[in-house]
Amino acid sequence: MSPSPGVTVGALLGSRPEVFGLPFEVLAGASGLDRRITSPYIQKTGLALAGFHEYLKPGRVLIFGESEIRYLESLETSARINSLRLALTLDFPCVLITGGFTPPAEVVLEAERAKLPLLKTSIATPTAIAKLTTILEDWLAEHTVTHAVLMDILGLGVLIVGESGIGKSECALDLIVRGHRLVADDTVDIRRRAESILIGTCPELTQHHMELRGLGLINVKDLFGIASTRSSKRVELVVQLERWDPTREYERLGLDDEFHEILGLRVPLIRMPVAPGRSVAILVEVAARNQLVRSRGHHAARELAARLERTLRDPSTGSGLSRPSTGSERFEALEARAVPRDDTRVPSPDEEEEDLEPGGQR
Repeated sequence: MSPSPGVTVGALLGSRPEVFGLPFEVLAGASGLDRRITSPYIQKTGLALAGFHEYLKPGRVLIFGESEIRYLESLETSARINSLRLALTLDFPCVLITGGFTPPAEVVLEAERAKLPLLKTSIATPTAIAKLTTILEDWLAEHTVTHAVLMDILGLGVLIVGESGIGKSECALDLIVRGHRLVADDTVDIRRRAESILIGTCPELTQHHMELRGLGLINVKDLFGIASTRSSKRVELVVQLERWDPTREYERLGLDDEFHEILGLRVPLIRMPVAPGRSVAILVEVAARNQLVRSRGHHAARELAARLERTLRDPSTGSGLSRPSTGSERFEALEARAVPRDDTRVPSPDEEEEDLEPGGQR
């Protein structure tokens, strides 16, 4: 993982922003399309054209809206040129004119002279800023590429990780057959959005494809339909597949939560041992269902442990017993309470039948 150095103006134009409802037209400065945008935040000029440049930040797209265009039109030609030259000499990647306004000829000439891309869009300023910010946030987001499978299971983004050959793709195929959706197989591009959101996508080259040992490459969308795939999904749970180790003690209660760190954010982690006879796909689906329930404030293991605590503290169940300190000890104590004492003989089924009165009543 390495921080993004930014995106060039040319790359931004080549990313087809019109798909997001933000068409661009290049008016001047095409020789400067290699300038780099390093911040997703948009720069409004404000008093910059009047010579106040203290708060202008480099690396940001400069916006000329209606107020800036009208202000420039109100200036004399010489004053207009001086104002533009002073503003455009700063380190801006490009200037975007919003609202479809036609700029004064001096704006085009000075942008061409400074080799500064001058773009124009018909979209109104507030909408253009919102759309451009969204596009740039996606381009400039901190990201990493990981070897995993990303699935959409019941609306929950589940990242399946594990060593090569452990069965991640086979597990994903079983989940697809069960009606869940594939996002990415083998290579997952994860980007951090905002402060606490991780978005996983598939590289365009391998989108909708899956590699299965013995079968080779398959196109999931062609085999199972368009509803079996999606282009991106938020990462909300990590399931790590591990080879079964008989000498290792695995989690049996689920009282303690584990996390997997991605780009500085902690994501809930489930360690899933893989062994013959275990239906990994069903276990992963149940893990997703359980995580959805937990996200709504219901934790089955902790609720059962709380009931056990109340049982152990109830004087009617006995006294003088020490309070178990761990989850396992608590459940062992509960089992011990459920076992009848030695002086209590449990009648056999035959004896119970003999105690019944004629007619079937005790």
